[in-house]
Amino acid sequence: MPITDKDIIYEDNHLLAVNKRAGYLVQADPGGDEPLEDMVNRYLTHKYQKPNGAFVGVVHRLDRPVSGLILFAKTSKGLERMQGLFRDRQIQKTYWAVVRTPPEAPEGKLVHWLSRDRKQNITKAHLQEAPNRVRAELDYRLIGELGGYYLIEVYPVTGRTHQIRVQLAAMGCPIVGDHKYGYPRGSLRRTICLHAKKLVFVHPIKREPMELRAGLPTDGFWERFELFDK
Repeated sequence: MPITDKDIIYEDNHLLAVNKRAGYLVQADPGGDEPLEDMVNRYLTHKYQKPNGAFVGVVHRLDRPVSGLILFAKTSKGLERMQGLFRDRQIQKTYWAVVRTPPEAPEGKLVHWLSRDRKQNITKAHLQEAPNRVRAELDYRLIGELGGYYLIEVYPVTGRTHQIRVQLAAMGCPIVGDHKYGYPRGSLRRTICLHAKKLVFVHPIKREPMELRAGLPTDGFWERFELFDK
């Protein structure tokens, strides 16, 4: 399905925020599926009638099975500066995750050292530092429970590959649908219940405070958690 105005959370001359649908690639991979990057390019090219195509820069990424807020840059200046904000950890990120096993503590901090198996595209969490491991840190709090499902709000401090997925699994709380990281079964739609909910930052060009939010997916499951979305 193409990107439409309904998918756009925010747009100005330099930035475009999209509410990504779970299952969409951000950038092309060997599988050949059309990535969100190309969909955004086509959307902007059509919207502004650009005969040579639009500039679209990938600021950051979300895993394919994850939904929610993702930023693209419409100018090279916006791309460079936004990537700098992410690199320097000047972005406050908030995710929502649904699990079946509640955490032992209703809120806390998780610190692991992660190793990556690139051939299998899987990350492993360790409690000790060692060569070829990177430090991963996040904070979390339990928001509530609904029908045996528990909603956790996650605030990643670092931005490692599969970080939230593997750290919650290491805590004994694998994300619903995330068979790769310990949930008993995968989703038929190849999606997991992890949603990029909010980004807070200072606009790198306008110098204005920004708070962008992504509405929950309308997929027959996430809607039940809207009562917690205050």
